Amino acid sequence: TAERRGLIETADRGTLFLDEVGDMPTQSQVKLLRVLENGEVRRVGDDAPRRVDVRVVAATHRDLLAEIHAGRFREDLYYRLNVVQIELPPLRERREDIGLLASYFLQRAARREARASMSFSPEAAALLERYDFPGNVRELENAVDHAVAVAEGAGVRPEDLPGAIRSPRLLPRPAGAPGGAMAGGQPGAPAGAAAAGRAGI
Repeated sequence: TAERRGLIETADRGTLFLDEVGDMPTQSQVKLLRVLENGEVRRVGDDAPRRVDVRVVAATHRDLLAEIHAGRFREDLYYRLNVVQIELPPLRERREDIGLLASYFLQRAARREARASMSFSPEAAALLERYDFPGNVRELENAVDHAVAVAEGAGVRPEDLPGAIRSPRLLPRPAGAPGGAMAGGQPGAPAGAAAAGRAGI
């Protein structure tokens, strides 16, 4: 209705995060491009547009240049969004982040389930650090949620991890790589590859 604010208008003078923008339908791409170009939105049923000032942060796992060449993503929208680009390698290429991320997810899940502080056993930590994570950070987060759900005590053991991590997709540990337990409570949160644009400037 004319009285209902949409997500973009709600984010006025703030930041709007668009996850997986590479999967956005073509018609939605057109609407987003208009917002970024004109800094205006129009509510359903309204005759006049409304000004908005919104910072847009967009993330995707897709190669947007390849999507442009395939005709699935608008080139003009790509350049509107691609003001500041941050490329984040897959988790398997930055194994030093696995411990921090896993500990962050562990403590967050423990708080959500109203459980005491939890930590990984050295064996469970080693399995996480050696796994190739084809599902990237989301797979790590889901694996930790699984472990919290089935763990009986404050320590996460190998048997608490999903079966895929316990066996098939293991990579050899690089020579000299450190091991050991990952304790919970590490600060920080996961980041994603993103591009930022702005409407209303």
